[in-house]
This record gives sequence, C-alpha cells and structure tokens, in this order.
Amino acid sequence: MPASRDSNGLLRLGGVSLPELVRSLPAAQSATPAYVYDLDAMAGEVRALRGAFDGSPHLVAYAMKANTAGAVVRAIAAQGAGADVVSGAELLVALRCGVPPERIVYNGVAKTDAEIDQAVSCGPSGIAAVQIESVEEIARVEARARATGRRARVGLRVNPSLDLDGATHAHIATGHDRAKFGVPRDDAARAVDLCESSPHLELVGMGAHVGSHFTSTGPYVESADVLFGIVGALRAAGRLRSMTFVDTGGGFGVDYVGPVPGETRAPVPAPSDFVRAVRAAQGRARLDDLALYVEPGRSIVAAHGILVSRVTQVKVADGARWLMIDAGMNDLIRPALYGARHRVVPLYAPPSDEPWIPWRVVGPVCESSDDFGEHPLPRAAPDYVAILDAGAYGYTMASVYNGRQLPAEVFVSGGRVSARTERTPVEEWVAERVGAGAG
Repeated sequence: MPASRDSNGLLRLGGVSLPELVRSLPAAQSATPAYVYDLDAMAGEVRALRGAFDGSPHLVAYAMKANTAGAVVRAIAAQGAGADVVSGAELLVALRCGVPPERIVYNGVAKTDAEIDQAVSCGPSGIAAVQIESVEEIARVEARARATGRRARVGLRVNPSLDLDGATHAHIATGHDRAKFGVPRDDAARAVDLCESSPHLELVGMGAHVGSHFTSTGPYVESADVLFGIVGALRAAGRLRSMTFVDTGGGFGVDYVGPVPGETRAPVPAPSDFVRAVRAAQGRARLDDLALYVEPGRSIVAAHGILVSRVTQVKVADGARWLMIDAGMNDLIRPALYGARHRVVPLYAPPSDEPWIPWRVVGPVCESSDDFGEHPLPRAAPDYVAILDAGAYGYTMASVYNGRQLPAEVFVSGGRVSARTERTPVEEWVAERVGAGAG
C-alpha cells in the first residue's frame, strides 16, 4: 500500500518507519534526498493487473522508463511481466534483470541502427516485437534484419489521431495528428503491405498508445476502438495472417491528489479497470483470438515510491512562509516540467489539535520553477518531509544540474530495507567536470 501514518504519527512505507530509516542512513547531512520504494506493493500491482485478464492470452509489458532500478525491474518480472523499452540501455537492463527476450517490446521513433541490431539479435529469435513507428522506419528495420541474418518480428504502432484536449498534459499526449509517434491511420494499410512483402520481417502485432496519465477509461477505449477497427478491416481483407497480438499501450493514471477533506471526487480507475474496459472492446471487435498487450509503468510504481528530503531552513517574508528542502527539480522534475503536484508531508506528525498552516515548499536549484507548491504542514517546521507518489519518473528523469548529486535509492521488502544505493560523492562529479576537455 502507499505510504501511511501509524497511530504514533510516524510515516511508514512497506512496514518500515521512515523516521527510523532516515536515522539509519549513513552521513545524515548528505544521505538525502533519497527515494524509498516498496517492492512488495509494486509486485502486488502486477498480480492484480494480470488477474484482470482472467486467464486470457496477454502480456503486461512494464514501461521501464518509469523506473529502471534493478530491484524494481526484478520484482515486477518475477510476477510474469515483460518490459516495454525505449532504448538499447533499457533493453540491457531488462535482459540482465531476467526479463526473457520474448516478453520485451521495443518502442521509440528514432532507434539507432545499433539498437535495432541489438533488439533483433538478442536471444534465439530476437525480442517479442520491434515496434515500427513510421512508414520510413520499415526499410531501416528490414535492412538491419537482413544485415544480421535474422527475420525480425515487428509490430506497427498506429497513431489513432484523436483530439483529446484536456484529457492529459500536452507533453504526454501522443495519439494526436501533431505527435511524432506512430504510423498515421491513413498509412496503416501501406505499412502493412511493406512489412508483409518483406522476407526479412514478420508482422506479429499492431498497437496504439494514446498518451500517459489518463484518469478515466474513455480516451483509452476510444484509442483501442480505432486500433481494433483498423485491424478488423485488414483481417477481413485477408491481411495480417501472421499477427498474434494487439497492443493498446499504457497510460493508466494514478491519484496524485489523494483524499481532500470535504471534497467528493470520482475515483481514478484502477489499472484492472482499464484492462477490463479494453478487453470488452476487443470482444466487441471480435478479436479475442489475439493476445492483448498493455504497457503500464506509472500505475505500477508511482504510489509505492517516495522522495525523502531534509529541511535545510525556513524563510518568512511579507506574510509568505517558505520551507526550503534539499530535494530539487533535479531530483524530481515533474512539477517543473508538467506542472505536476505531489503531496508533501512530514515524516513525523505527533497527534495534535493544532491546525496545520500553508508552507511553500521549494528546493535548492537556481530556478524559480524549482517549486513543489503550497502544502499544509505543522507550524513548527519538520526536520524531514516526504514527497509522495514519486516512484515513477523520479530517479529516471533526475540530473546533476547545478552540480547536485543524484539521489540515493532505498528498497523495502518484507517489512525491512532489502537494498540501497548511496549518492555519488560530490568529488567524483567535480573531477569529471574539471577534467572535461583537459589535455
């Protein structure tokens, strides 16, 4: 379950007391920022998601861009999930964490020749599918398959060309006409012709990914309906004889807001709700003979990771109250990049009748966008805070901007800390930068 507070006011994740965890970290002044992940809860998300398929053929291809930590990938793969990768490096992480090649799909609009070779050549017969995202890419994948002496299994990612303004943030909407992703709907038949006429390609699937972080099933099903319509029409014309799967992508949203006193909101659908909705659409399209692939990332890991940060000082001026912490936009860029809001809470909140007051929580980076928003916190500033729901697109998007170290990572399983990675010493970055271009 996500982080929660016990009766003593201690914030806990995966059965571990976070205040006690912070005290156990080495070099307390440089141990934070630190990401903490509940591996058991992530594994539970995969089990629940796979259960929604009710035994029908499927693949849950975990979108590794959300969180590439080896402990996370291994915990997810142990539940029978595969991987959705978007780079050669992610492919290597998946393979070395035990994900079988036949459970890996490779997406991306600008794969290099070396990355295509890597995907086609790994394992006895390559990965499950290299997902082709343009008509122009077909010739490139064909050439690399011919050069490597393999027949490449490929899927076609179709752009559903849907205008879903307001359904998600513009930066993560991928299924509209102006997006760089996917084969245009009108080019789908020509793309199928090119794949099926090549002796070096085996067209095994077709897919669509409309975007990320949808908080209702409507847009997702609408995209699936477009995909299923294209597939159905082509099959009726005697095409797609080697096809084994349809891939409706990921994009299942999570509840970053949490409970708001006095406010009633429609609940964010669970990942299983998305699966059941799209399985119903697949049934209506009479495509039940094909395996259904989905590519969730955020919905598996986001709620089960937090970013722990130390409060460095407070500032009170002109009636405003700032809480300055040692985690910044270089550690968690989502608020600066997407205007995303993550709840910020103290690690320890003793029971009290005193009302909390608003604090503006900001980081140390020299940018005005290094701002985590206003949050209710105790009047007496806490020593440490947790930024909630940070398990997805946190560490994977982190940087060393302003010369700041990458955050530490702590992994929790079985009610205890099972592994950790420390922050890279500052001196290593300094030496690398000083030496850049020298000699």
